[in-house]
Amino acid sequence: MIVLGLTGSIGMGKSTTARMFLEEGVPVHDSDEAVHRLYSGIAAPLIEARFPGTVVDGTVDRERLGKAVLGNPDALRDLERIVHPLVRADSESFLARHREAGAPLVVLDIPLLFETGGRERVDRIVVVTAPAEVQRERVLARPGMTEEKFAAILARQVPDAEKRNAADYVIDTGAGMDAARQAVRSLIAELAGKSGG
Repeated sequence: MIVLGLTGSIGMGKSTTARMFLEEGVPVHDSDEAVHRLYSGIAAPLIEARFPGTVVDGTVDRERLGKAVLGNPDALRDLERIVHPLVRADSESFLARHREAGAPLVVLDIPLLFETGGRERVDRIVVVTAPAEVQRERVLARPGMTEEKFAAILARQVPDAEKRNAADYVIDTGAGMDAARQAVRSLIAELAGKSGG
């Protein structure tokens, strides 16, 4: 089974690209979706213990949590110490299930793959990219996003150019969805050939 790591900076079209893999029948483990589940499950009491007042009705309130950690590197590190191992365990059970089912290819959608040392967990890396002005436009169109927040997020991410240089494959979503979908299909075909051999 080939484990393909999918990553890309904020606003590059990673989630859309992950959906394209799913639509082509490739199992995808979405780290963001896993965090969402964990925030309503086992992570909630752990986060509440460290950041009191951030859990409402058994679910982490992302806005309250954001206020507690934004601009506070120590708090952010504490949050990552709670969340990252849980997401990792979730992805390990995903891999085990699909390995047992005989899947030839799976995708681990890891937003901070390079930042969190996720390289050793995958066989190949695909980086989703787009021109900087397209990225900026997409991100600033998000509800509640500000120039300041965008700058803070970018500061924590490995620069796009470095990610592309370290990638095995690059998918450019700036050229439109049809081109991106075609790139996904070509990549699946190429990797299917490799897993068959």
